[in-house]
Amino acid sequence: MHFKIKTAVEQEYQSVFMGFDKRLFLALNPPLMPLKLLRFDGCKTGDEVHLQLAFGMKWISLVTDFQERENEIFFIDEGVQLPFFLTYWRHKHRIVKDKVGSGTILIDDITYRSSSKVMDYLLYPFLWMQFKYRSPVYRRLFRGD
Repeated sequence: MHFKIKTAVEQEYQSVFMGFDKRLFLALNPPLMPLKLLRFDGCKTGDEVHLQLAFGMKWISLVTDFQERENEIFFIDEGVQLPFFLTYWRHKHRIVKDKVGSGTILIDDITYRSSSKVMDYLLYPFLWMQFKYRSPVYRRLFRGD
């Protein structure tokens, strides 16, 4: 399954990327989704993020690509160790200069798979809502002040 969520923020894209840190990662966690951040290296190729989810499940992601271009910065994290309900995870974080004005468009581009198509469809609303939750957080943290 695949989905994208786009969020416009007021800050310049390079400043927004500088805010992609441990503090932001923790702020993006929905309140009803308890998790413990065990390790956060950053957003560059080779960096890792380790999470402890409910019921002792672990999630480990590896940043497999990082690129900085004239009008965009992106990085891709892929699941190395996933909770039992997922078999594949790829999240492309795009931080794109808005073509109008000095703001930024944040794009969460997610591809995932589970053990069955039925489970993929059942997970979709849950995962979509979890990432849609990020939009107001992004807007609050990346104001153009």
